[in-house]
Amino acid sequence: MGAKEQEIEKIQRIAVRVVATNPAGHNLLLIGGFRYRLLDRSARFSKDIDYHWEGSLKEKQTELLQLCRRVVVPLTRRELGYQGSAELASGPETESPNVRVVELRFWKPRTADSQIVVPIEITRILCLDRMTVRTAEGTVYPTPSDADLVEGKIIATLNRTFMEHRDLVDLFLYGDRLAADSPQRLKIKLKKINVTGASLRVRLKDLEQSADYHARAVQAVIDAQLDGVIAAQLNAAGGGQMVFGRVLRLIQSQVQP
Repeated sequence: MGAKEQEIEKIQRIAVRVVATNPAGHNLLLIGGFRYRLLDRSARFSKDIDYHWEGSLKEKQTELLQLCRRVVVPLTRRELGYQGSAELASGPETESPNVRVVELRFWKPRTADSQIVVPIEITRILCLDRMTVRTAEGTVYPTPSDADLVEGKIIATLNRTFMEHRDLVDLFLYGDRLAADSPQRLKIKLKKINVTGASLRVRLKDLEQSADYHARAVQAVIDAQLDGVIAAQLNAAGGGQMVFGRVLRLIQSQVQP
């Protein structure tokens, strides 16, 4: 992990700590790649911060924006020496009703190439279990169950319009956290979001027929987002093709169209 990635991670740790210890973060559940990085020591680096929220995404976005301006930006300046700002993200990719984004920007005055952008995304995943809590460095973080999180990665893989291959890498890393009844749980969840058997068959067929493409995309994630030693170990064992093949078999074992 390079110097810039290390700085991003320091800022992420400040931001999630502030959220977890503030009333605005009550029952706001940490999810996604940085959740795995912070609480499970994942080998994959993540540039953003993701939360699950059951209520109004727009209202929570406003709360987090105010919190970031009031606390996260000044605290980052004091602890790390960065100037910063927090704004509502704009652009076509931020207009989905299912996602709201607060964009943190930081920079060091008179320092070239110092700008850092950390998006905080608020979304909603399907959870069948009650929330749980995990701790890191004395801070309590609300988060969904391990099963709900990894099942969410399978659902994202099968339901996103544009696949995020980082989800496949996370499935490789944490697929062993699926529950014994995850096939039945996934059937319930997919029905709730109206994913049909026909659409599942199309996506599964694409995964099989476009295996070389998906393996190359997974390889790009391994090269760009995984810690160097872990990436080297995976590459020695077959790299993207090995990871994709194993994840495809995992998905096929869990989902029956």
